[in-house]
Amino acid sequence: MTEQSTGLQLGLDTFGDVTVDDDGRPVPQPQVLRDLVEQGVLADRVGVDHIGLGEHHRADFAVSAPDVVLAGIATRTERILLGSSVTVLSSDDPLRVFQRFSTVDALSDGRATVTVGRGSFVESFGLFGFDLADYEKLFEEKLDLLAAARTGGPFDWAGTIRPPLTGQRVYPAPASGRLPVWVGVGGSPESVVRTARHGLPMVLAIIGGSSARFAPYADLFRRATAEFGVGELPVGVHSPGFVAETDDEARELLFPHFKANRDRIGAERGWGPMTRAQYDDEIENGALYVGSPETVAAKLVETLKVLGARRFDLKYANGPMPHRQLMRCIELYGTEVVPRVRAALGE
Repeated sequence: MTEQSTGLQLGLDTFGDVTVDDDGRPVPQPQVLRDLVEQGVLADRVGVDHIGLGEHHRADFAVSAPDVVLAGIATRTERILLGSSVTVLSSDDPLRVFQRFSTVDALSDGRATVTVGRGSFVESFGLFGFDLADYEKLFEEKLDLLAAARTGGPFDWAGTIRPPLTGQRVYPAPASGRLPVWVGVGGSPESVVRTARHGLPMVLAIIGGSSARFAPYADLFRRATAEFGVGELPVGVHSPGFVAETDDEARELLFPHFKANRDRIGAERGWGPMTRAQYDDEIENGALYVGSPETVAAKLVETLKVLGARRFDLKYANGPMPHRQLMRCIELYGTEVVPRVRAALGE
């Protein structure tokens, strides 16, 4: 699915969470990355439409360079779209982002996409020498530059963060003619309108609460794209989840790893430890898509309908869950969840 397509796209996302082995010992990051390539190969084989890798610069996530890992997956797959989820554009160079993903596009014969965002972690700012005080300005101007460069040029651009460009070209040109760029949005009206103004499709990151709470943002995006005259653009959703043979098995397998991840981040941000009751409530009433293929498919269909969305990416890695369990989740998602959703929506 290109960014302008109305076709349904059902994908998977991961941040490359550092996993544990069957004895509960952390797996070295290099092995996590090799395992991630195998996960992408399996997703391609079982019919998943898209795999997205998130950029982080922390000990608990192995992926700091999504495009490099995607290049590895590209050479071993045939049909799956390869994207980021997200690329932290504020602390990157938009033209280098274009070049790296256009290279993945070439290696994969036109299957690369990039989803850019501001990210929910800020480690990259200090790491790469950016001031958090420039958070908004950096993202706004860099998004504008990336949007201008999407075909490889020639293009003109002027802003405050770097010297202007006139008649600029950037190489390699995308295999598909224009690099597909999506914008990940956490749910602020300003971010929704900015995405529409740049004429780019939007992915809503729904990581807590009912998806129905985000319907006003999807509606705002559609009104804004109409007002800006950029044409109809699709809306996507990114949410966490896990698929196993039964509801009980899925809940029991995921809980300790989800809690470990949530509590580690919560300790940094002043949240209390997650309880089992909170976890179960988020599955039943919120943004956790956890259960059997039937259960996950039904909830996914409801979300797509209520938001009018045409893309859904399940964040299937949520904490240090072992690689073999992630592989089984991918297999069930591709072979059982995806066909059920397509059938339910008449695709």
